[in-house]
Amino acid sequence: MHWDIFCRIVDNYGDIGVCWRLARQLAHEHGLAVRLWIDDIGVAKRLIGGLDVSLSKQIIDGVEICLWPKPLEDTRVADVVIEAFACELPQTYLATMAEAKPVWLNLEYLSAEQWTAGSHLLASRHPALPLTKYFYFPGFTVQSGGLIREHDLIQRRDAFRCSSQAKTDFWGKLGLTDYPALKVSLFCYPHAPLKDLLEAIAESSRPTIVYVPDSSALPSLEAIDGQGNLTLQALPFLTQDDYDRLLWACDINFVRGEDSWVRALWAAKPMIWQPYRQEQSAHLSKLRAFLEFYSDSLPTNVAEALYQIHAGWSSAQFEKTRWQALLDNLPAIQTHATRQSEKLALLPDLAAKLVIFCKNLSK
Repeated sequence: MHWDIFCRIVDNYGDIGVCWRLARQLAHEHGLAVRLWIDDIGVAKRLIGGLDVSLSKQIIDGVEICLWPKPLEDTRVADVVIEAFACELPQTYLATMAEAKPVWLNLEYLSAEQWTAGSHLLASRHPALPLTKYFYFPGFTVQSGGLIREHDLIQRRDAFRCSSQAKTDFWGKLGLTDYPALKVSLFCYPHAPLKDLLEAIAESSRPTIVYVPDSSALPSLEAIDGQGNLTLQALPFLTQDDYDRLLWACDINFVRGEDSWVRALWAAKPMIWQPYRQEQSAHLSKLRAFLEFYSDSLPTNVAEALYQIHAGWSSAQFEKTRWQALLDNLPAIQTHATRQSEKLALLPDLAAKLVIFCKNLSK
């Protein structure tokens, strides 16, 4: 089967990060012919190694990558069409779809909010064309569309953790040494209360290295020098595979949006998630829903410490005591992170569920 995935790059690398992982998995693990339409090749180039911005079509890692021009000329319609994150398909393509009748899906943003379970796989008729679109919601339960997880991800993670040489090689690749300190990865939006967090880390009792991958947050850190028990280490822009290794190698991971959030869950390490800011603080509802799910079975005091640091980090009202509370409960949170990752890994992954749904619908 031929699949088309349409992706508009709205917020740096989150949208393309999800779509690129999904496209590769569909091609590698399910033997599908996947065409990924991207509206900004220049941004995508940083994430997709070997991408040539001078070409409108090219095949990388088994996926055909196409520039999404305006307007899109008449082109072959795939058997399955994925409209990622309500990006709106080109009118010329829609018109051709009306004749070809492909399976049409809108891949929604990930959320743990309860209403998404009732909306998953809901059908919507096009107002003017004889087409039906299905809303596909990723999620954390068997009733949802699942999470992106390659078939060998957990095995690769565990092999990395068990190999001191693999860790040494990873840090060496970045020109760094594996120092014996608390390791924190920091990937966040620029409006995060960075100064308060870093001051809290500097004043804490544990020597800590904070690794900051190249992102929009870096300029905010230039004026903050290492002080107390804090050491800052800027990193180059990482490939998706190397970013996974960074999460595996660190003790605490600050992540944002969707792609890094899911990868932090699979890293099975304590994490602090910063959702994308939305109007009327809708992102805080998403945060509460996730923490209610994620903190299930945690002792009340540990769950409260986890909630407080998340709430402060996402509302820009970060109190320094929240960092110490996290450190005080770190062993319990680490055990819980491992348990939650193991539970989620028992569920079917997103790509597998997508393929099964589309095959059943096409019968």
